[in-house]
Amino acid sequence: MNDRDALRDLLRARSVRKGDFVLSSGARSSFYIDARVTTMAGQGQLLIGRVGLDTMDAAGWDAASVGGLTLGADPVAYSIAHAAAAAGRSLDAFTVRKEAKGHGTGRRIEGGFQPETDVVVVEDVVTTGDSALRAIQVVEESGGRVLGVLSVVDREEAGRERLERAGYALLSLFTASALLDD
Repeated sequence: MNDRDALRDLLRARSVRKGDFVLSSGARSSFYIDARVTTMAGQGQLLIGRVGLDTMDAAGWDAASVGGLTLGADPVAYSIAHAAAAAGRSLDAFTVRKEAKGHGTGRRIEGGFQPETDVVVVEDVVTTGDSALRAIQVVEESGGRVLGVLSVVDREEAGRERLERAGYALLSLFTASALLDD
């Protein structure tokens, strides 16, 4: 089994739940995808790193760093940076804080981000695109150049369209319909 198929199976087994759920947007859904159950698992990180890096390479996204809004983006970014290091490549990860700390450097971005470099913003699940757009705003205000957004799962609920209207491509490792398809 290849890495993409193994990751799909792992997401289906660990992260997809059917039932009646209220999403963070307030909308109701007959399914919930808690990607963190997979992104924070050792096997999930191994697979997300390799599949995510391959997806970035196929798109021609040659970034200096990957990251996004904490908490969902963190294990995705770390997994991809680790996969790059294992392949002998340089790629750093960063975290965008939801708000600046009132002490220390007061930065909104922590980790391997450098101004005037190309970055890929990552997400665990894209629903409305709001988290990715907030991360993009902070990255661009800090001098980064966003190549695009990479998500583990696209819920297919207008997030892609919203990101594209704002001028950013979205690459998703999986769509919700692909994970729900039996």
